Amino acid sequence: MHGPDDASRFGPAAPRGGRFAGNTPGNLMADDGQKLAIACARAADETKAEVIRVMDLRGLSSLTDFMVVCAGNSMPHLKAILREVETKVREWTGADPVHSEGKADSRWMILDYVDVMVHVMHEDLRGHYALEDLWGDAKDVEWEGVASDQ
Repeated sequence: MHGPDDASRFGPAAPRGGRFAGNTPGNLMADDGQKLAIACARAADETKAEVIRVMDLRGLSSLTDFMVVCAGNSMPHLKAILREVETKVREWTGADPVHSEGKADSRWMILDYVDVMVHVMHEDLRGHYALEDLWGDAKDVEWEGVASDQ
């Protein structure tokens, strides 16, 4: 569980008005997409999201650099994961998604942070759509136990 010093773990919140229509921190650097993806994974983990995976899609996708995929087991759980990711990532990094898609009753929701896309799926749909198989060439990003300055 994280405490009041969470912001320092992920760096200070950057001023708004960045390169993505004012919704992403203004001081993004090359590895900030990875840091944002890790923050998304950690936020999902706080709500007990299941089988959280962070994939590096740089060089494989023109849509995004990183994809976070996680699962929930009920509609309330899916809503809680989505809410936690949005709230904690905003608190820790200052970033807001530029777009979101889906609702809990669709059992698949997406938060689009441009450099990072977060897929929150019901565990049944995750197996059916197999996003990890579609992006089989993607490298996994270690997010558990990664120091905040990496």
